[in-house]
Amino acid sequence: MLNHQESKNPSEPRVGYVVKRYPRYSETFIVNEILAHEASGRELEIFALRPPNDTHFQDAISRVRSPVCYLPHAGVKGRDFWKSLQSFIDEPEKLAAGLAAARGYGIVDVHQGLLLAQEVRARGITHLHAHFATSPTTVARLAAHFAGIGFSFTAHAKDIFHEDVDESMLVDKLADAGAVITVSDFNEAHLRRISAGREPNIIRIYNGLDLEAFRFSSPLERSAHVIAVGRLVEKKGFDVLVEACAIMASKGVDFDCSIIGTGPLEAELRNLIEARGLQGRVSMPGPLAQSDMRGRVQDAAVMAAPCIVGEDGNRDGLPTTLLESMALGTPAISTDVTGIPEAIRHGETGIIVPQHNAQKLADALTNLLAEPRKREQLAQNARKLIEAEFDVMKSAARMRTVFSDVAARLGKG
Repeated sequence: MLNHQESKNPSEPRVGYVVKRYPRYSETFIVNEILAHEASGRELEIFALRPPNDTHFQDAISRVRSPVCYLPHAGVKGRDFWKSLQSFIDEPEKLAAGLAAARGYGIVDVHQGLLLAQEVRARGITHLHAHFATSPTTVARLAAHFAGIGFSFTAHAKDIFHEDVDESMLVDKLADAGAVITVSDFNEAHLRRISAGREPNIIRIYNGLDLEAFRFSSPLERSAHVIAVGRLVEKKGFDVLVEACAIMASKGVDFDCSIIGTGPLEAELRNLIEARGLQGRVSMPGPLAQSDMRGRVQDAAVMAAPCIVGEDGNRDGLPTTLLESMALGTPAISTDVTGIPEAIRHGETGIIVPQHNAQKLADALTNLLAEPRKREQLAQNARKLIEAEFDVMKSAARMRTVFSDVAARLGKG
């Protein structure tokens, strides 16, 4: 058990962040957020439900100072569960509240909730915040009940849209949380719609970027390179991009393309590239450190993010890679999935094309590659929007206000 440090400002809640795995290569938005809190002087504790399983990590991870506690999850035995439960036997009201909230959940979630509650008491934590409405929020919610403190969570995309999401459990979490943060107006409307009049405290706060790390440069003189970045999964629509590249190649368009990332569809995408005869045009360099990726994105003329709604309902919320591209001065082409049009405003800050439509994507890419002045106009507008709406220092400050409000309502600030 790590020793906790007292918050510099006793009126501020002491916050614990709850995540499924830490760190994760694809979750730079969480790291950005934590670093922004730390830059403001806030001291956090990070609790992970599972160890990392990635082979590559972003370089920003090395700058995080907050300690990380990995909650045991494997091989939970009955005696372990009862031991953790007995630590709350002298607080029957909290124990009853936690057990009531635990109905329907598995023993691992409940056990981790009890263990987290013990850590909350030992470290003087007065508020828990979870990322994703799935197991991290389940465990944070249970721990908050057992420990008698407030909790909040950020809802993103797969955690609220996937076909496996149990909406009744999600609605309980929405109603129970002191606050629910979500990353787009689209998400907020969806969560309010499924809440069926229970009126949860939902607040839209966009994921933010460290704008000092993402400096703007003009795309006016860049070579005809198309870049795409993300996990190689269905919802990213990278197969549509490969088909669009095949159309462009057949028409003699001068371009090349790179798809950066790793994931379960890597072999399938490589096979498609080969089948379309694009080995000399489309490359897949794998995952890159964020500093390398920034350079690649800023060398490209266009970012392509042909996101789709997957057959299982999975979809992106508002991809961080799009925001990064906009900040760096690389105009983006994407689709109308969820909150994307809130950042990619068609014809103003980027270009929107229909989902699953390789021809429209190919046309948009061809036109933008041929029009450097249009690229410059879109890039300038995009950067202004990023500075106004997607600055992580502003987003994190709003989140800290939310944490303080929840803690104050419960007398835990």
